[in-house]
Amino acid sequence: MSTPLGRPALNRDTTVCISLSGRPSNHGIKFHNYLYEKFGLDFLYKAMTTKDIEGAIAGVKALGIRGCSVSMPFKQAVIPLMDEMDHSAEVIGAVNTIVNTDGYLKAYNTDVIAVASLLASNQVDPSLPFLLRGSGGMAAAVAGAFYDAGFRQGTIIARNPEAGPALAARYGYDWAPELGELTAPILVNVTPIGMEGGPEAQDLAYPLEAIQAAQLVFDVVALPVETPLIQAARDAGKQVITGGQVIALQAAEQFRLYTGQELTEADVLEAEAQAN
Repeated sequence: MSTPLGRPALNRDTTVCISLSGRPSNHGIKFHNYLYEKFGLDFLYKAMTTKDIEGAIAGVKALGIRGCSVSMPFKQAVIPLMDEMDHSAEVIGAVNTIVNTDGYLKAYNTDVIAVASLLASNQVDPSLPFLLRGSGGMAAAVAGAFYDAGFRQGTIIARNPEAGPALAARYGYDWAPELGELTAPILVNVTPIGMEGGPEAQDLAYPLEAIQAAQLVFDVVALPVETPLIQAARDAGKQVITGGQVIALQAAEQFRLYTGQELTEADVLEAEAQAN
């Protein structure tokens, strides 16, 4: 017995992958499960949340869960719980993907791969200065991707007096605790501002004046894809990169790590269309 697209019926040997997030969404569920069906893979993907990250990761290992996507606020908290850090996670200092091979947990970061790919495909000029709001795990991935792409003029905007300066110093960028009247050709939001269900869901991560002065607006928030910041940037006629694009590309790399199945660009676009 199989599903209409060919995935075997769920059984005791079905391989399970999960996500751990402070605010779980349906995106990963739809994206991964659609592809499992398309390729006839005996896998199941489920989104979860927890208040006990140590217990959750112990469960990943003990229960033989093959893959685990990690989102805010767990990207750095899981580091001490890993058996091995891939270079992609070690250099960034944050994890977004865990692969479990017979109880051995290896951590990766596919966010930086996705951001680098989007900077290249959108032909973003690395000589342009940028502002980046945020200092957490995803902010580290984005800053690292910008640096690797040749961006040398950047300012990290973060209130955290330790994390903000530390992230800026890692790449030789400037740091400011508040946005104030700062503007730049590239604006990047890597905070929960604009995220559905949060206290700042309707807020702009950057004021309209900064958006008007920018050329490109990049919002990593993926729930919703059309955040207030992205909507304001579109209304102002600016080039945009959305969190939906980031999450699709990083999910494709996760899919490859979990299953060994390579995806084409068409596969990714098809799965992303199903997920939205």
